[in-house]
Amino acid sequence: MSKTVPVGVSARHIHLTQEHVEALFGPGYQLTEFKPLSQPGQFAANEQVAVIGSKGKFDKVRILGPARPASQLEVSRTDSFSLGVKAPVRESGNIEGTPGITIKGPAGEVELETGVIVAARHIHFHTSEAEAWGIADKQLLKVRLGGERGLVLENVLARVSDNFKLDMHIDTDEANAAGANNGDIAEIVD
Repeated sequence: MSKTVPVGVSARHIHLTQEHVEALFGPGYQLTEFKPLSQPGQFAANEQVAVIGSKGKFDKVRILGPARPASQLEVSRTDSFSLGVKAPVRESGNIEGTPGITIKGPAGEVELETGVIVAARHIHFHTSEAEAWGIADKQLLKVRLGGERGLVLENVLARVSDNFKLDMHIDTDEANAAGANNGDIAEIVD
């Protein structure tokens, strides 16, 4: 049985708490939807912020909504060099001991003490799909990306939930190395 998954290429983005949304955009401010994302209930917001590190900054970093319990900036390894931040590879949400960053919005600034990561490549599985394929939450998988510059990615984290829809997320560095694009199909080989 072939285990194929759609590929989503994840560019730098930020998740914010409601408190930080209001600090950056004004009291009572609510994020507005630009477009839905692959995961149910998640969206790219119209709102963008600047992120400032010790060596550089990026303007117009897209906020992903809805608001989260903790603020977190997800960048590629290349982005982390440009910012001057030593961002570790982590599963989304695991920000303990990570570096911080300055975030600037139209109404103010926020100094994050922690929260900058290179997101671990991962596949979202609905529970029923994971069970059918014999895949457990947090299992590390080997995945083949085809094409002219195809490659095999190891240590792809399985994330399993009743709230997820099947989708593999890699960052722009990984996509560029493989010549991969949004909507490509990858195959789980181990």
